[in-house]
Amino acid sequence: MPIFAYKAVTESNEIVEGEMEAAGRGIVIDRLRGLGQLPLYANEIQSTTQLSSIKQGLFARRVSARDVFLTTHELATLLKAGVALDRAFEILIDISENEVTRRLLSTILGRLRSGVSLADALSENDNTFPRYYSSMVRAGEASGALDIVLGRLGEFLEKSQALKETVKTALYYPVFLTIMALLSVIILLTVVIPQFKPLFESAGAALPVSTKILVAVGDFIRDDGWLILVGLVGAYLLIRRYLSTTVGRHRWDAFLLRLPFIGNIIIKIEVARFSRTVSTLLSNGVGLLSALSIVRDTLSNSIVASSMEIITARVKEGRGLAEPLKTTGLFPRLVVHLIQVGEETGQLENMLAKLADIYDEEVARTTARLLALLVPALTIGMGVMIAGIITSILTAILSVNTLAF
Repeated sequence: MPIFAYKAVTESNEIVEGEMEAAGRGIVIDRLRGLGQLPLYANEIQSTTQLSSIKQGLFARRVSARDVFLTTHELATLLKAGVALDRAFEILIDISENEVTRRLLSTILGRLRSGVSLADALSENDNTFPRYYSSMVRAGEASGALDIVLGRLGEFLEKSQALKETVKTALYYPVFLTIMALLSVIILLTVVIPQFKPLFESAGAALPVSTKILVAVGDFIRDDGWLILVGLVGAYLLIRRYLSTTVGRHRWDAFLLRLPFIGNIIIKIEVARFSRTVSTLLSNGVGLLSALSIVRDTLSNSIVASSMEIITARVKEGRGLAEPLKTTGLFPRLVVHLIQVGEETGQLENMLAKLADIYDEEVARTTARLLALLVPALTIGMGVMIAGIITSILTAILSVNTLAF
């Protein structure tokens, strides 16, 4: 029989924690209520054996972004059909095929049954549900339009996911091409060139310098290649640690923004994300200042995210949104002008939504153009590298034949 860890509030307003063996979570909650306690949560304890702990540490999975927006769509559909909130979660748990998602939904349902609002239950899982998500749900609960808010959230998440997939898909082929190029070079250096080594050794000093270098590099990769792997892993860990610092992250993000093409794509991605998030928040009753505070958590570039503080301060001074965006120097002029028009006409939410659509399309087009340049460049680079290795081998062979005659 499973064991549940629980936390509850007693009649004297004291918080108590403990463990209870029961056939299900509902039985634990009923027992606590029977004792005059208000359950806060009751979660099944996973196996505490060493093997189980290792498995959980190595193979623990998070709820994917796709599962979040699919669950949001399904929850909105159920609520629009008149299904009660707790019953809707029971249905979602029953139809979910992902065990991780099912456990998360069960936890949220337990919190709902203990009297916690949906927004508060979601905010307790902020690694899965971002702050803007729970804020919009809270606004929907307050206005009595939770189904409408969840429907908009689902559309927002779907478009955000589509933007991410556009960028990721565009990078698949260049990454694959780069990996294949490296593998080809490694095979040439460690497999092909050693086959000619006896012939090269008979040539002695007649070997070209480039061929000697290739032979030495091939021997090093074959005999001490693990040092390269250790060095790469060490460099990765050092870089990751540096980027985890505020200074390191700012410097790296600033460097990315200065790169040709790359910086332009990053700005467009951030503009699309900023516009869609603020538009969705405003359309669901969240104030502009709160929306600007929340949107910072959705931006991936720390330079753009930091600019939200400046923008928020200027908006508090009554300068609107367009003028503060312009002063940062990060947002394109089209964004500033359209937002200014939206403020003047009282259609800021709609204008931001239109901007998000415009820049989603811009990201797709710019990424396609970059890919059109990147793939031929990688192909040419790979060809030149392999041609150089083969030329060096042929030169050495010709030099051996020359000595023979």
